[in-house]
Amino acid sequence: MGIAELSLVLFGVSVLAGVLGSLLGLGGGFVIVPVLTLVFHLDIRLAIGTSIVAVAATSSAGAARNVSESITNLRVATFLALATTIGAVTGALLSGIFNTRLLFGLFGLVLGVSGLQMLRNAPGRHGSVGGLAKTAAPPDNAPVFAMAKVDSPGRAPTAGKAHLADKLALHSAYYDEAEGVEIPYVVAHTGLGMGLMYLAGTVSGLLGIGSGVLKVPAMDLAMHIPMKVSTATSNLLIGLTAAASAVVYFARGDIDPLIAGPVAVGVLLGATQGSKLLAGIRADRLRTLFVTALVVVAAQMLWKAIS
Repeated sequence: MGIAELSLVLFGVSVLAGVLGSLLGLGGGFVIVPVLTLVFHLDIRLAIGTSIVAVAATSSAGAARNVSESITNLRVATFLALATTIGAVTGALLSGIFNTRLLFGLFGLVLGVSGLQMLRNAPGRHGSVGGLAKTAAPPDNAPVFAMAKVDSPGRAPTAGKAHLADKLALHSAYYDEAEGVEIPYVVAHTGLGMGLMYLAGTVSGLLGIGSGVLKVPAMDLAMHIPMKVSTATSNLLIGLTAAASAVVYFARGDIDPLIAGPVAVGVLLGATQGSKLLAGIRADRLRTLFVTALVVVAAQMLWKAIS
């Protein structure tokens, strides 16, 4: 297969990866790396480097939209960016040390865990719709002071847990279009959040994935940031993480422009189209299909790790 034919095939596969990644909130890296390694037999380090370029491109596009809609908490993103970028560089450096089998095994494990998490967060569980938790609006008669001390609707106040966040003015509010109200929230456990972001950045740099499955729970569960804000802020952090680790991969020669170029463009276009298709697709069927694919690919990656 010539370069032109390979570029067209990679572009087509990447469009599909972008659509699925956008619909399910996983990012195209979960599709790109297995396809490049299992189908095209590309070295896993080259596949990870290519995936990181694609992740950076798609995240930048999505983050710009979320920032313009004032959902992203830029102060939180700036605060956590230090930990996640240092983690990304750490992971990228470790990828050059770890052997191929270990990388296959780690990627297969992450895919399997992601599949289980998708099943747990299926629509109908925990009051979620389309993978995003629904949040109830604050009572109309709630005192302004009390609302300002609520992490997110339905959560207890975080007195004594937000000293650093107070000093850095990380608390904010966002307008929820679905509820038609502005929802304030208080950021808590900033130290724990920093540690989890470093871990998420390391995994991202090591395996070439967006690691949103780690960043979003870290902000939502540990730091008590509402789900919608966590998702939007995570999207911005994913781009910063990918850009930081991409520098290491490029310097090491693990990014081939002839491969990374069509993949990045394809994933970007696919992600854009996926966001348009989201409203008209039954999420339960798509989720079941994709979880099945995740389990199959995870098994193949783990088999390559032990064979």
